[in-house]
Amino acid sequence: MTADLSELRRRMDGALDVLRKELNGLRTGRASPNLLDPVMVEAYGNKMPLRELGNVSVPEPRMITVTVYDKSMVKAVEKAIRDAGLGLNPMADGALVRVPIPGLTEERRKELVKVAGKYAEEARVHIRNVRRDGMEGLKKAEKDHKISQDEHRVQSDKVQKMTDESVKKVDEALAAKEKDILKV
Repeated sequence: MTADLSELRRRMDGALDVLRKELNGLRTGRASPNLLDPVMVEAYGNKMPLRELGNVSVPEPRMITVTVYDKSMVKAVEKAIRDAGLGLNPMADGALVRVPIPGLTEERRKELVKVAGKYAEEARVHIRNVRRDGMEGLKKAEKDHKISQDEHRVQSDKVQKMTDESVKKVDEALAAKEKDILKV
């Protein structure tokens, strides 16, 4: 039965990883190279991730730069960043694309906190679904006489403890992101 616990742990950790990636994509008014992760560039007849076409760096707190490997792709990179729906206005300078990060309004900050909360709730729901799957598996194992009632109780407690730890991590990640967003 311990193999099932490691599988449940893996699935709960997966929900946390997804949450962290989603939270990293939220713009907080400070530059982060992860901000451009969702940008896909039309290049060489394909849609390619921006990171494959250039080096993304953060030289200062409100500026991201992309050093494009192939100079002929600068315009495509600039257009992809502009069209990505991130509210950014890149400027090309030779093989370098500068992306200034505008400050956030109070209204936008509150909106971002709501979005972060929605991401966290999705992660919590996923974790609870993993717990439900684990509990159903334990009930079935007990019903099929593969484990005893006492073993079922012990394993259930472990699954619940794992769930509580994962939900606590979600709450901590959300609190840190909210603090980051609301910081002026």
